[in-house]
Parts: sequence; structure tokens; C-alpha cells
Amino acid sequence: MSYQHLTTRREGAVELLTLNRPQVRNAFNDQVIEELSQWAAVTVEAAGRHDVRAVVIAGAGKVFCAGADATWMAKMATCSEADNLRDATAMARMYLAIDELPVPVIARVQGAALGGGAGLAAVADIVVVDDQAVFGFTEVKLGILPATISPFVTAKIGVSATRELFLTGSRFSAARAKEISLVHAVVPADELDVAVAAFVREILSAGPEAVAEAKALIRGVTGRPAADVLALTAAAIASRRVSAEGQEGLRSFLEKRKPSWSV
Repeated sequence: MSYQHLTTRREGAVELLTLNRPQVRNAFNDQVIEELSQWAAVTVEAAGRHDVRAVVIAGAGKVFCAGADATWMAKMATCSEADNLRDATAMARMYLAIDELPVPVIARVQGAALGGGAGLAAVADIVVVDDQAVFGFTEVKLGILPATISPFVTAKIGVSATRELFLTGSRFSAARAKEISLVHAVVPADELDVAVAAFVREILSAGPEAVAEAKALIRGVTGRPAADVLALTAAAIASRRVSAEGQEGLRSFLEKRKPSWSV
């Protein structure tokens, strides 16, 4: 599938997605949101066939994603509340679709991730950033809200950090982003691809069905008491142990060989 504002490339079972609007620092508009939603739907199907086992999201040029496009924001400011509701709902669904992809999503962040761009970092499972990158949930500086990204950000960094960063709209460093668990690895810019590749290798050494179910399991148990999910977790591991993939994994371990899925 071809896109106007995205580029995609497949390297084996790894989907490489690039936001491709460097002239506006890869900012969002309604077309980008629609294309990302379409891409997510296609990727779900590919993941179901194990054609895709990991996704890397990057941004073309010097900046990962600067948030909302100024022209788009100006346009929406002249629209009705109903029109804005439709627009915001589309954006919220886009984030949800990426968050729920059944394969690990790695964000490769350089330069800056602001507003909605920081929201992309929040829905990624693994975030690798250059050590000079800047983050910010800056919406309140414009008199608006980081609303559609709020569930994902709060789940990622917790209520305390969200309160500070949402209410001040202040920008913060890559080091601070790692401190609050928004990102997972901070490296020099020229080491970004090496760091991303290391995470990809680890993912491809794991059972694809197990990875998908582990991602779903996290959603299923988050925020719930252990007693409430006891049956769910016991059933999940029991099912995995007797599955074809689980049996292959256990056999390969005992036979001291790589499992069939490892590349």
C-alpha cells in the first residue's frame, strides 16, 4: 500500500515505518492520522500471518515528530465543535490502533518528540532516543489539552510525572524521559540504528505467538489486583505450555538448539 506522508519498507519480518514530512518536522495533520490508521490495519493482518514480527517507527530528517501541524491546527480552530470531535476521535483511534498492534513497536526518536509526537513514544513498546532529543507535552502552552494521548502517557509514566508535565507543558531532556520510563535507551545519535537493531534481534529470537500474547497479557493485568487475574494468568501460561510454539521452545531448550522461529 502506498502513502503520501509515510514510507514503509520490509526487512525480513521487520516493518520499517517512517513519518515522511521533514519540511514540517513530521507534524501530524488529518491525512497523516488517516494514513497511520490505514497502515496499522494492514500491519495487524501481516502480523497475524507472522509476516511482520516487529515494527520500527522513525521520522525523516532531523526531528522525529513535532506534534500537530500549524496549518491543520489553524483550520480546526475555525471548525465547529462537532467537526473537532470527529477529528479528535480519529486521532484517538489512531493511537489506540498502534498501541494494540500485536507485535512490538519500537520508536526511533531523534531531535524532538513534542505533543502528539511524544504520544507516539507513549504507545511504542520500546523507545530508543538520541541523547540530545527533547520531549514535551506542550499542548497547554497553546491553550489546548494533550487529551487523546493522555491514557497512554499516564499508563507509561505514571500519574505524578503526568501531572507535572501536562500541567506545565515544559520540555524535558532525553535523560529525564528515561528517568520517568517514557523511553528505554538513550544513545548518541550515530548509535541509534545499532541500538534499535539490538532490540529487534532480541524480539526475533522470541516466539512470535508468545510475544503477541505477552503484549495482550500486559493490557489484561495492568491496574488489576493479582487475585482478580489469577485465573487469567494461570490459563495463559497453561495454554502456552501445550501450544505448538511452546512445545517447540521447550524442546529446543532441552536439545540445546535454536527454536524454529529464531533468525
